[in-house]
Parts: sequence; structure tokens; C-alpha cells
Amino acid sequence: MALTTPPVAPKRPHVETHHGISISDDYAWLRDSGYPEVTNAEILDHLAAENAWFETRMAAQQDRIDSLFREMRARIKEADKSVPQKDGDYLYWIEFEEGAEYKKWWRRPVGAVDDGSADQLILDEVALAQGKDYFRLGALSVSHDGRLLAWSVDDNGSERFTARIKNLDTGEMLADEIPGTLSSLAWVAGDKGLVYSLANEQWRTDNARLHWLGTPISNDVELYHEDDDGFRVGADLSANEQWLIIGTADHETSEVRLVPAADPLAAPVLVRAREKGVEYAIDLHEDTLFIHANDTHENFRLATAHLSHPGDWTTLIEGSDQFYLTGFTLFRDFYVVEGRRAGLDQIEVRYYGDPDRIEPIAFPEASYSAELGDNPEWAVTALRLSYESMVSPATVFDYDVATRRLIPLKVQEIPSGYDAALYATERLEIAARDGTLVPVSIVYRKDRAMGGPLHLYAYGAYGDAVAPGFSTTRLSLVDRGFAYAIAHVRGGDDLGRAWYKAGKLERRTNTFTDFVDVAKGLIDRGYTRAGRISISGGSAGGELMGAVVNSDPALWGAAVAHVPFVDVLNTMLDASLPLTPGEWPEWGNPIEDKAAFELLLSYSPYDQVSAQPYPPLLVTAGLNDPRVTYWEPAKWVAKLRELKTDDNVLLLKTNMGAGHGGKSGRFESLKEMAEEFAFILWQLDIGE
Repeated sequence: MALTTPPVAPKRPHVETHHGISISDDYAWLRDSGYPEVTNAEILDHLAAENAWFETRMAAQQDRIDSLFREMRARIKEADKSVPQKDGDYLYWIEFEEGAEYKKWWRRPVGAVDDGSADQLILDEVALAQGKDYFRLGALSVSHDGRLLAWSVDDNGSERFTARIKNLDTGEMLADEIPGTLSSLAWVAGDKGLVYSLANEQWRTDNARLHWLGTPISNDVELYHEDDDGFRVGADLSANEQWLIIGTADHETSEVRLVPAADPLAAPVLVRAREKGVEYAIDLHEDTLFIHANDTHENFRLATAHLSHPGDWTTLIEGSDQFYLTGFTLFRDFYVVEGRRAGLDQIEVRYYGDPDRIEPIAFPEASYSAELGDNPEWAVTALRLSYESMVSPATVFDYDVATRRLIPLKVQEIPSGYDAALYATERLEIAARDGTLVPVSIVYRKDRAMGGPLHLYAYGAYGDAVAPGFSTTRLSLVDRGFAYAIAHVRGGDDLGRAWYKAGKLERRTNTFTDFVDVAKGLIDRGYTRAGRISISGGSAGGELMGAVVNSDPALWGAAVAHVPFVDVLNTMLDASLPLTPGEWPEWGNPIEDKAAFELLLSYSPYDQVSAQPYPPLLVTAGLNDPRVTYWEPAKWVAKLRELKTDDNVLLLKTNMGAGHGGKSGRFESLKEMAEEFAFILWQLDIGE
């Protein structure tokens, strides 16, 4: 249906009082009382009207959207395959066919001639997604003997996956089918059992379960149950595949148990009882536990312990203010440490029994993103790595451990052409209002005029860093004169754990002010000017968008908020919602803590919408999103329509058959990116 005016949601008084403070929420009715089922006709009609308004206002941009989509698609090598990787008796790889939205999973025996005759298609996502509006592969796991394949699929965006099993020798589908999983799939007991976790009614994984092949799902055994609503359970195998590691954690505390993979019904061994604020993860080499823990330093140490006394930890690598130790991976003959120094990725090879032998891997650029890739085998002589920068396309390397050489195996191809020499990248430091220097990664064409349009992106939560990586879609802005900048704001762990802590709980607003101050600093340095900056962020990054359009609306020429977490206070007050109890360590518990309530109220974007001008806004939502429920963006947009004093465009697009990640498929997601960029170019009045 075509509309001539934007939909106006009716106001229905609704007041709640907490800690003696009353809050009015006139759009609370947009939450369907039957959620996660959304059947209320009035709510569905309102979302449909918003979608119709989106279509109406974007209709004039359709040629630009189509052009951007063709341009983005032309940068993708449609018929493409990954570098095969050895795992046991087979080489495995994935492959996209020309025009395909989804991939196919292949293997062939090690030593077989590479002429296609021995290739075996083990999973066909294209066929599985046929006829579905949404498709997402979850876990995928081949049994140790190579005979069985377990995988899980979500076909509506709700992130509740159904696991199935196939005999790869015969192609036969086993009768075993496990609905409602939200986990990895781990083979145990000589491939006779599969360990998984179910999502409960609140979409929380509070369990690790064992399924014996060929038996009814109702007979599955619960290996571990977590009673704390804030903790989530996961299980996977150790690197040597001898142990099942069952972990449970919230955002600041963890606890691990070990079970012999050959005997999953054995009594679990508790490594160390949970202690509030202590996070740790473990793996094993022979009888030695390696423990990555923050108990002695917030940037983590690496410790060891004997299996017989798993809680007695001895430091192997001290925690450091200079080196943020993000993780480790064990192999038979050596182990690998990953971390960041001054915000840049570091990978080091180290050796058992020789703590002084440290071999850092050197990379060719001053600013980049690098990490271990897929390394499934225990005994290896070369490490698979992935590498990219803001100007260098993704590259797959093998690192020969003995010779310490990087061997390039595959560089991302861009069929429509790409000349890295046309672009420049910088890493800046811009002072926030409290004097803290905030890193900024920026890329632009060398022929770009200073003062032109600039796109600023950030996330800034949960300790998730935003890597200065490569993007082909980003080029559609950069080639039109934009500089593209990533603000590494506090709340991520870009500069270590202290950087993360400086943007959470009572210091959450640092994330928002860092973003604003970076924008002002870029203006001061001549990169752009006020009103010529487009901004975007999703989920917790969408909360950031909501906060900064409230605080500094005149800075932004256009803002895009994807599935934005904007109704922060109401969500944190509702312990029945899927994520809420586990989120309190990140945001605070406003139910029990009045100070937390008052702080959340002071910055929650929905609660702080006021009668003022706002920049042009494009907002997205997913009806089946279990992370940021659809009503958060819907309520926010309704309140913005009521109170904003400008005539700028405000659009809400709700994916009615998708979840947190938007539409599935590599080209469908490109269409949404083309819509976002078309909106930005339209609002900043930038032609082709």
C-alpha cells in the first residue's frame, strides 16, 4: 500500500514506577503480549504501514539502489571457493556457485587427484534454503571417523536451530533430529554421541545435553544444568579432542568443567569454582591445563595447572598493561598466543618447555587485522592465517612454523577491479573531552578533497573490538568522495580490558561522548564538516546512534540504526526477556539498584527523545529478533515521529521473516546495504 503521510502510532498511557520514580511509556502497547509469537493484528498492521512508508519514500531512490547493488555485486567473485584445509583423511572447502546466495560444503580424500572426480558434496546450503525466505547454517561438525555430518539450521531468524545428522558414506539422513538448539555440536564416545545445548523458553542455553545416536530425543541426558539465569552454557572439545569442555559464563564471570570425551557420562571435573569478576577459559596439552584468565591482571595472563590439581594455577605469561592477551590455541608441538599491542593484532608462536622462545609473526602493514584461521588438526607444521587492512583485500596465508615464512594462498578477488594505490589509510588519535586519546581508523581515496562527506562507524560494547579490515561495499561510499572512519570508542576492547571497562556500567556514557568527540575532532582536522557526516551502528551500536542523535543532532547529515538497542531501561527492567539477566553485568540491574535505574534512564535513547530537530534517520528491525526485540525500534520511531520538530525523513523497515542479522544470503544482504547507502547519498545530496 502506498502512503502519503507517515504512520502515526496511537498513544496509550502506560506508567510504571520503580524506586519511587514513575516513567510514562505511551507506546508500550507495541509489544505483543504473546511474544515470541507476534499475532496482534494492530501491531502487525502498524509495522506493515511503516514498511509501506519506507517503500513510498525510497521509491524515488530505486534506480540508485539498483545501481549500488549492481556495483557491490560486481565486486564479489560469484563463483568462488575457499582454500582447502586438511582435517584427518580429507581436504575440506566451501564453494559458491555463480549467482548462488548460499554455499556448498565439499571434501575429497587426501592424496586424491584434484580433477573433481573424488570431490564429495557433504552439505548443500542452496538446496536446504530452497523456497525459504530466511536460511542460516549454525553449527557443522564431521565425526572423527569422517562418516557422519551433524549440522543445524535456523529458517526464520529466531536463532533456534534444528540439528540433523547425515551418513556421508550413503547419503542417508538419520532419524535423529534435535529442534531448538543454540550451540556447537560435539562428537563424543567414539562418534556414538553428540553433545549440544538447547535454548529454553527464554532463549537461554542453560544446559549441555548428550544425545546417543539412534535413540529418542526424549532420552537425552543432561550433562550439566546452570541455575543462574544470567549464565549461558556451551560445550566443545579440547584441541587434542580428548576432553569435553563444558563452560558457563555471563559477561564477567566464568566456570569450566572437564569430562572425558570417551566417557561423557563420567563425573565432571570442576577446574575452578566461579568467582565474581573472574573470567577464564582452558585447553589441555597432555596432562597440563592451559588457562587464559583475568584473575591477576585485567588484560589476562596465561597459566598452567596439572590435571590432577586443575585449580592450582601457575603463571606462564604474566598479564601486562602493554600486551592484551586475547586468547591462545594449542597444537601438539607448540602453541599460539593472540593479542593486541597498542590496538594492533599480534600473533606469537611459543614452545612447550621453552618459555623464552617466542616467535612473533611479522605482517607487512602498519595498521591491519590478522588472526588464526581454520586449523583443525592437532599435529601441524603450518598455521592457516587470515589478514587484511582497510586498503588490502582479505588474504589467506600459511605460516611455515619452521622457516617462519608467510606463504600467500589466496587474495580476495574483486572482479570489477580494485587498485589499492588509489587509497590511503591512517590511524589517528583524537582527544575525547576528558583528555583520553581515542584511536580512529580511516580510509579514503588519495584524490579526495578535504572537507568532504565522511561516514563514521562504531560499536562500543561488550568488549568487542572493531578491526580495521577490508570491505568491498564500503568502496561505494569511498569512491563517491567519502572518507570512511571507524571510531574505536571505549566499550570495545580495542586497547585492552581497561578500554572496555571504561565504557560499561557507570561509565557507559564515555562510549557516546567518545563518538561525538571523534566526529568533532575529524571536523577540526579538516576531514569533513558538521552536517556532512553520516553515521551507522547496529544493536548496541544502534544504541550509540540513538544516544548521539539525541545529544548532538546537528552534527549528522544522516543516521542509520540497525536493530538498535534503544529501549534500554525497559529491557533491563524485564527479567523475562531472553538476554536481560545475562546483560546486567554489562548495563547494570535497575530492578535492584536505584543508581543503575537512574543512570539508564539518563541515557536510554527511547526515554531521552525530546522535542528538537533530528537528522534524517533510517531504522531497521527484525520481527523474529531474539536479541533486540522488534518493539524497541518500533517504539523509538513512534516517539520520534511524535516529538521531533523537523521535516527530515524518518523511516522504519522491519524484516517480517528475519532476525537480528537482517536478511540471509550474500546478495539479499547486499540489497539492504544498497538501500542504506542510497539513503545516505540521498540525504547528503550526493549524486552518482
